[in-house]
Amino acid sequence: MTSLVLTITETLRYRGKLGQWAWVLHRVSGFGTLVFLIMHVIDTSWATFYPELYAKAVDAYKTPLFTAGEFALVALVIYHALNGFRIALFDYRPQWWRRQADAAKLVLLGTLVLLVPAFFIMAGHVVSYYNERVSVFDLGLEKVIEATAPFAIGTVVVIGLALVVSAGASFIPSLNAPKKQLKGSKMETFMWSFMRISGVLIIPLVFGHLAMMHLIQGVFDLTRVGHVPVFTNLGPNMEATLTAVNFVRLRWDTMLAGVYIWRIYDILLLFLVVLHGFNGLRYIINDYIHNRVVNRALRLASFGTMIGVLVVGALAILQSVPATTAEMLSQTSQVLIETNVNLLVR
Repeated sequence: MTSLVLTITETLRYRGKLGQWAWVLHRVSGFGTLVFLIMHVIDTSWATFYPELYAKAVDAYKTPLFTAGEFALVALVIYHALNGFRIALFDYRPQWWRRQADAAKLVLLGTLVLLVPAFFIMAGHVVSYYNERVSVFDLGLEKVIEATAPFAIGTVVVIGLALVVSAGASFIPSLNAPKKQLKGSKMETFMWSFMRISGVLIIPLVFGHLAMMHLIQGVFDLTRVGHVPVFTNLGPNMEATLTAVNFVRLRWDTMLAGVYIWRIYDILLLFLVVLHGFNGLRYIINDYIHNRVVNRALRLASFGTMIGVLVVGALAILQSVPATTAEMLSQTSQVLIETNVNLLVR
């Protein structure tokens, strides 16, 4: 912990150049994205396991505080993706490192170029929502606390249990013997390569997700009756209750050439991003937490959380949400028929 405090204070004190700040922003943006990822995967899994909780979570996402967080998240993701690509490119072409300062400037420029239209489109969704469906401005602090409190409590519990286990492991001699001089580790070499390769593979998947869920349509559309989720073919979201859950149904049950295309897309995104993000967290823990008990505890907590997020997320995607495709089509058709009849009568 001392090294973490020292790193922060020295980073703020030291007047480094662009390379230093690119390194700082990369770690900050990666950690911030990972925190949201954990919440997002668990929240989305509720569409399958606890529909009422998912409806509440989406309602909290529409508050001004979460909206500000959404803008920050998009900025973090775009910068981290572009800078990660820069790192991967220069690591595989070390002869180009003399141009790394220019590349870091291009990353910042590229981030701004992408953020300007992205923020403009996202702001349009926000303005439209508040003009059409909100009569009284509410910061939504209670909803935010209700949505985030379980994650904060869960974090404390997981780390607390990990500290107990790590402290108990301190009494096992084989786990506390002095470490030998480290040579090359095949596993670490593999993970180094995995971080670069996975980082590049993630970029189109993440950018596609951002475009579909934050630009073409926004979080406010998840609960809009009559909205057709982008790139789906099961019709509009017609039910008046739990419409956020229905949005997920329409997306995950869409088939293309007999394949649940968005389930496969989300599974790939889930595994690549979670493994990439938590391995990055492992690097941070090892860099800054040198106390053996605390370091081991945080690595245990990180690994356990990673497994939990992967299992919960995969089960949610692979299982059917609380309605079959046939039932949805039947319900949608019935609503459309009744609407047409009412229009003809009028």
